[in-house]
Amino acid sequence: MGARKFDWKPADLGGIKTVSLYERQSKVSLADFAKPARAGGSFLSFIDSLPSILAAEDIRKAARAVAAAAASEKTVILGMGAHPVKVGLNPIIIDAIERGVFSGIAMNGAGMIHDVEIALAGKTSEDVAAHLGCGQFGMARETAEFILGAVSKGYCERERGLGATVGEALIRGKAPFAEASILAAAARCSLPVTVHVAFGTDIIHMHPEMDGAAMGALTHFDFRLFCALVATLQRGVFINLGSAVVIPEVFLKAVSVARNLGFPLDGLTAVNMDFLRQYRSLVNVVQRPTMEGGLGINLTGHHEIMFPLLMAAVWEEMESVNR
Repeated sequence: MGARKFDWKPADLGGIKTVSLYERQSKVSLADFAKPARAGGSFLSFIDSLPSILAAEDIRKAARAVAAAAASEKTVILGMGAHPVKVGLNPIIIDAIERGVFSGIAMNGAGMIHDVEIALAGKTSEDVAAHLGCGQFGMARETAEFILGAVSKGYCERERGLGATVGEALIRGKAPFAEASILAAAARCSLPVTVHVAFGTDIIHMHPEMDGAAMGALTHFDFRLFCALVATLQRGVFINLGSAVVIPEVFLKAVSVARNLGFPLDGLTAVNMDFLRQYRSLVNVVQRPTMEGGLGINLTGHHEIMFPLLMAAVWEEMESVNR
């Protein structure tokens, strides 16, 4: 078979039918445009100055949803990875706990570890590259001894899950920087915190004191507690802050449990916040749980900027309701 021969000619555009710009429907108008910010203006004026387009409008929707849910005593759950702790967001999260915005917090095992290190030493996040080659990565003695000691005691008592066990241990042990700990603040305010451990992913799993049975029992208790919280998310809000895999996967299973047990989740607002758009957080948080009635919002950007902006917008929304 030889090469095909073509004799293409340009299309004749003479018969094109046009429409009026003034009558055509458009997605963007001047009313949607941003307004220049003014020096010395309030945060509310800054939020109002943002364009009513894409993520700027989405952050308003997310703030309105959180504020409305909290005001009407609907469930608001914050799911989080470790990164929010490592970029300094503990004070913002603790403030929201103390103001009664959150109904519960779910974190992965690394989130627990970094929060405990902050409470014990006022610092966290080691240089992995510097310590891996000499075999010292993840070998901080006090971190493992404190958490695994609390887990052993909690396993014997069998009264609470991993989050409550460690948070109460921080308070009972008078950790020097407990006021900066999410786990301690939640324990002090009787707020449920669930910790969802993936075995082999956390530094304390390498230590000789690690008891898989004890850790497994406490984290499974927390999974069941999380399912109970998720079952109350009708017209509530779930925020996934910086967890790409563990929390989105756990959330999806908890949604399935809730629906299997007959709990409606219509009206759910699911907000994903991360500096990258990841597959699991997109489908397991934003899309699938809201398919049968709800709102999914993706806010992409650095946690240390986006989450304080969201919570400041929430406070403005809540203030406007009370004015």
